[in-house]
Amino acid sequence: MPKSPNSDDVAFIKALAELLNDNDLTELQVKRDYGPDDSLNVRVSRKIEAAPAVQMLAQAPAPAAALAAPAATATAPAASVDDPASHPGAVTSPMVGTVYMQAEPGAPSFASVGDQVNEGDTLLIIEAMKTMNHIPAPRGGTVKRIMVEDGAAVEYGSPLMIIE
Repeated sequence: MPKSPNSDDVAFIKALAELLNDNDLTELQVKRDYGPDDSLNVRVSRKIEAAPAVQMLAQAPAPAAALAAPAATATAPAASVDDPASHPGAVTSPMVGTVYMQAEPGAPSFASVGDQVNEGDTLLIIEAMKTMNHIPAPRGGTVKRIMVEDGAAVEYGSPLMIIE
């Protein structure tokens, strides 16, 4: 029994959905041209959990609680653990792409936990559309945490590391 003309398209869409989940992406859009008047335009997306927004709302009263030192120290670590992107020292991704922690395989990493960095120092590289984009440190300080692995896919706004 021959396949129906759209069975290849269904398989293609299923493959896109798997790619979306495997790389922890929220949206993917592809256009497939078959001929002058024949194309397939697919957009696959998934809903983002609202939990971080709820967490942010729960932390809104924190400035009033800052008068009491024990309360402030109790809420501050929770914010950095639950949502690293909201940390004041967070360096977030300016684009979608693949992270590389060193200039080439086998080379030392641009930055490691505990390193002192200056404003403008390269922290890592994000490859986007076959272009290597050096991501500079927005400020000087000590690298406290690295939240991405070499070769990982990142989205716009994803936390990369924390510099304090």
